[in-house]
Amino acid sequence: MAKIELYNIDCMEYLKTLEDNAYELAIVDPPYGIGFDNKVRDKKNKNWDSKIPDNKYFSELFRVSKNLIIWGANYFPYIWESGCKGFIFWNKDVNFDSYSAGELAFTSFNRPAKYYYYAWNGLADGVRGRNKKQKTIHPTQKPVKLYEWLLMNYAKDGDKILDTHLGSGSIAIACHNLNYDLVGCEIDTDYYNAACKRLKQHQAQLTIF
Repeated sequence: MAKIELYNIDCMEYLKTLEDNAYELAIVDPPYGIGFDNKVRDKKNKNWDSKIPDNKYFSELFRVSKNLIIWGANYFPYIWESGCKGFIFWNKDVNFDSYSAGELAFTSFNRPAKYYYYAWNGLADGVRGRNKKQKTIHPTQKPVKLYEWLLMNYAKDGDKILDTHLGSGSIAIACHNLNYDLVGCEIDTDYYNAACKRLKQHQAQLTIF
Protein backbone atom coordinates (compact mmCIF):
# COMPACT_ATOMS: atom_id res chain seq x y z
CA MET A 1 0.00 0.00 0.00
CA ALA A 2 1.23 3.48 -0.85
CA LYS A 3 2.57 5.65 1.95
CA ILE A 4 0.78 9.00 1.74
CA GLU A 5 2.13 11.71 4.05
CA LEU A 6 0.36 15.08 4.08
CA TYR A 7 1.70 18.03 6.06
CA ASN A 8 0.15 21.36 7.01
CA ILE A 9 3.40 23.27 6.51
CA ASP A 10 5.12 25.92 4.41
CA CYS A 11 6.80 23.88 1.69
CA MET A 12 9.97 26.00 1.92
CA GLU A 13 10.49 24.85 5.50
CA TYR A 14 10.15 21.24 4.39
CA LEU A 15 12.38 21.60 1.32
CA LYS A 16 15.21 22.96 3.47
CA THR A 17 15.30 19.68 5.42
CA LEU A 18 15.87 17.51 2.35
CA GLU A 19 19.04 16.18 0.78
CA ASP A 20 19.80 16.70 -2.89
CA ASN A 21 17.71 14.46 -5.19
CA ALA A 22 15.61 13.24 -2.30
CA TYR A 23 12.64 12.61 -4.61
CA GLU A 24 12.49 10.85 -7.94
CA LEU A 25 9.66 13.07 -9.18
CA ALA A 26 8.04 16.32 -8.08
CA ILE A 27 4.62 17.12 -9.52
CA VAL A 28 3.62 20.61 -8.42
CA ASP A 29 1.01 23.26 -9.13
CA PRO A 30 2.22 26.51 -7.50
CA PRO A 31 0.22 29.78 -7.53
CA TYR A 32 0.22 31.45 -10.94
CA GLY A 33 -0.02 34.99 -9.56
CA ILE A 34 -3.17 35.86 -11.51
CA GLY A 35 -5.46 36.57 -8.55
CA PHE A 36 -7.70 33.60 -9.26
CA ASP A 37 -8.43 33.17 -5.55
CA ASN A 38 -10.40 36.42 -5.48
CA LYS A 39 -12.18 35.83 -8.79
CA VAL A 40 -13.76 32.40 -8.55
CA ARG A 41 -15.27 30.29 -5.76
CA ASP A 42 -12.96 31.35 -2.93
CA LYS A 43 -15.24 33.40 -0.74
CA LYS A 44 -12.70 33.68 2.04
CA ASN A 45 -10.37 35.78 -0.13
CA LYS A 46 -7.26 34.02 1.14
CA ASN A 47 -5.00 35.93 -1.26
CA TRP A 48 -2.88 32.85 -2.02
CA ASP A 49 -2.70 33.65 -5.75
CA SER A 50 -1.42 37.22 -5.50
CA LYS A 51 2.11 36.39 -6.70
CA ILE A 52 4.24 33.55 -8.03
CA PRO A 53 6.86 31.76 -5.91
CA ASP A 54 10.28 33.38 -6.01
CA ASN A 55 13.47 31.92 -7.42
CA LYS A 56 14.41 30.40 -4.04
CA TYR A 57 11.43 28.05 -4.26
CA PHE A 58 12.32 26.83 -7.73
CA SER A 59 16.00 26.47 -6.82
CA GLU A 60 15.09 24.27 -3.87
CA LEU A 61 12.57 22.31 -5.93
CA PHE A 62 15.16 21.53 -8.61
CA ARG A 63 17.72 20.65 -5.94
CA VAL A 64 15.60 18.01 -4.19
CA SER A 65 13.96 16.46 -7.28
CA LYS A 66 15.54 14.25 -9.92
CA ASN A 67 12.70 15.06 -12.29
CA LEU A 68 9.92 17.64 -12.28
CA ILE A 69 6.51 18.42 -13.70
CA ILE A 70 5.45 22.01 -12.98
CA TRP A 71 1.97 23.21 -13.91
CA GLY A 72 1.55 26.84 -14.94
CA ALA A 73 4.86 26.81 -16.80
CA ASN A 74 3.99 29.90 -18.83
CA TYR A 75 3.80 32.01 -15.65
CA PHE A 76 7.24 31.14 -14.25
CA PRO A 77 10.22 32.76 -16.04
CA TYR A 78 12.76 31.17 -13.68
CA ILE A 79 12.20 27.60 -14.80
CA TRP A 80 12.83 28.16 -18.50
CA GLU A 81 16.49 28.93 -17.80
CA SER A 82 17.07 25.23 -17.18
CA GLY A 83 15.55 24.31 -20.53
CA CYS A 84 12.25 22.51 -21.02
CA LYS A 85 12.90 19.17 -22.68
CA GLY A 86 9.28 18.12 -23.24
CA PHE A 87 6.28 20.08 -22.07
CA ILE A 88 2.72 18.82 -21.47
CA PHE A 89 -0.45 20.48 -22.66
CA TRP A 90 -3.71 19.56 -20.96
CA ASN A 91 -6.74 20.34 -23.14
CA LYS A 92 -9.60 20.98 -20.71
CA ASP A 93 -12.25 21.41 -23.41
CA VAL A 94 -13.42 24.66 -21.82
CA ASN A 95 -15.26 27.11 -24.06
CA PHE A 96 -15.76 30.06 -21.70
CA ASP A 97 -13.94 33.32 -22.39
CA SER A 98 -13.03 33.71 -18.72
CA TYR A 99 -11.25 30.32 -18.54
CA SER A 100 -8.15 28.98 -20.26
CA ALA A 101 -8.81 26.25 -22.81
CA GLY A 102 -5.90 24.30 -21.37
CA GLU A 103 -2.84 24.38 -19.14
CA LEU A 104 0.87 24.06 -19.83
CA ALA A 105 3.31 22.06 -17.70
CA PHE A 106 7.10 22.23 -17.73
CA THR A 107 8.90 18.90 -17.48
CA SER A 108 12.54 17.94 -17.06
CA PHE A 109 12.08 14.80 -19.15
CA ASN A 110 14.04 14.57 -22.39
CA ARG A 111 11.18 13.36 -24.55
CA PRO A 112 8.71 14.76 -27.08
CA ALA A 113 5.96 17.07 -25.87
CA LYS A 114 2.77 15.31 -24.80
CA TYR A 115 -0.87 16.26 -25.24
CA TYR A 116 -3.59 15.13 -22.85
CA TYR A 117 -7.30 15.58 -23.49
CA TYR A 118 -9.63 15.42 -20.53
CA ALA A 119 -12.80 17.52 -20.33
CA TRP A 120 -12.94 19.41 -17.06
CA ASN A 121 -15.26 22.22 -16.06
CA GLY A 122 -13.79 22.75 -12.60
CA LEU A 123 -16.87 21.49 -10.82
CA ALA A 124 -16.67 17.72 -10.80
CA ASP A 125 -14.02 15.11 -11.50
CA GLY A 126 -14.80 13.61 -14.87
CA VAL A 127 -18.30 15.10 -15.06
CA ARG A 128 -19.10 17.53 -17.85
CA GLY A 129 -21.66 20.27 -17.27
CA ARG A 130 -22.82 21.57 -13.93
CA ASN A 131 -23.15 19.00 -11.19
CA LYS A 132 -24.19 20.40 -7.82
CA LYS A 133 -23.56 17.09 -6.02
CA GLN A 134 -19.82 17.07 -6.81
CA LYS A 135 -18.13 20.37 -6.08
CA THR A 136 -14.46 21.09 -5.77
CA ILE A 137 -12.78 21.98 -2.48
CA HIS A 138 -10.19 24.28 -4.07
CA PRO A 139 -10.60 26.95 -6.78
CA THR A 140 -7.84 25.46 -8.97
CA GLN A 141 -8.54 21.79 -8.25
CA LYS A 142 -7.28 19.39 -10.92
CA PRO A 143 -8.90 16.01 -11.69
CA VAL A 144 -7.55 12.79 -10.20
CA LYS A 145 -7.46 11.25 -13.67
CA LEU A 146 -4.99 13.91 -14.82
CA TYR A 147 -2.58 12.97 -12.03
CA GLU A 148 -3.06 9.29 -12.75
CA TRP A 149 -2.14 9.95 -16.38
CA LEU A 150 1.00 11.83 -15.27
CA LEU A 151 2.05 8.98 -12.99
CA MET A 152 1.42 6.32 -15.64
CA ASN A 153 3.43 8.25 -18.24
CA TYR A 154 6.25 9.79 -16.19
CA ALA A 155 6.74 7.87 -12.94
CA LYS A 156 8.50 4.54 -12.46
CA ASP A 157 7.65 1.81 -9.99
CA GLY A 158 9.12 2.70 -6.62
CA ASP A 159 9.39 6.43 -7.30
CA LYS A 160 8.74 8.78 -4.37
CA ILE A 161 6.53 11.69 -5.38
CA LEU A 162 6.61 15.24 -3.97
CA ASP A 163 3.86 17.86 -4.17
CA THR A 164 4.69 21.23 -2.57
CA HIS A 165 1.22 22.74 -3.07
CA LEU A 166 -1.26 20.01 -2.23
CA GLY A 167 -4.45 22.06 -2.61
CA SER A 168 -7.41 19.71 -2.97
CA GLY A 169 -5.32 16.55 -2.65
CA SER A 170 -6.14 15.09 -6.09
CA ILE A 171 -2.56 13.87 -6.44
CA ALA A 172 -2.83 12.04 -3.11
CA ILE A 173 -5.80 10.05 -4.37
CA ALA A 174 -4.00 9.27 -7.64
CA CYS A 175 -0.89 8.10 -5.76
CA HIS A 176 -3.02 5.94 -3.48
CA ASN A 177 -4.80 4.39 -6.48
CA LEU A 178 -1.55 3.62 -8.34
CA ASN A 179 0.55 2.74 -5.28
CA TYR A 180 3.09 5.58 -5.27
CA ASP A 181 4.52 7.00 -2.05
CA LEU A 182 3.80 10.72 -1.71
CA VAL A 183 4.65 13.66 0.51
CA GLY A 184 2.34 16.63 0.06
CA CYS A 185 2.65 20.06 1.69
CA GLU A 186 -0.18 22.55 2.10
CA ILE A 187 0.27 25.81 4.01
CA ASP A 188 -3.44 26.65 4.30
CA THR A 189 -5.10 24.82 7.18
CA ASP A 190 -8.59 24.82 5.66
CA TYR A 191 -7.44 23.31 2.38
CA TYR A 192 -5.17 20.88 4.19
CA ASN A 193 -8.00 19.58 6.37
CA ALA A 194 -10.32 19.30 3.38
CA ALA A 195 -7.71 17.38 1.38
CA CYS A 196 -7.06 14.97 4.27
CA LYS A 197 -10.80 14.39 4.66
CA ARG A 198 -11.18 13.79 0.94
CA LEU A 199 -8.36 11.23 0.91
CA LYS A 200 -9.70 9.39 3.97
CA GLN A 201 -13.16 9.19 2.45
CA HIS A 202 -11.70 7.79 -0.76
CA GLN A 203 -9.63 5.22 1.11
CA ALA A 204 -12.61 4.19 3.21
CA GLN A 205 -14.80 3.80 0.14
CA LEU A 206 -12.25 1.51 -1.49
CA THR A 207 -12.06 -0.57 1.70
CA ILE A 208 -15.84 -1.10 1.67
CA PHE A 209 -15.79 -2.40 -1.88
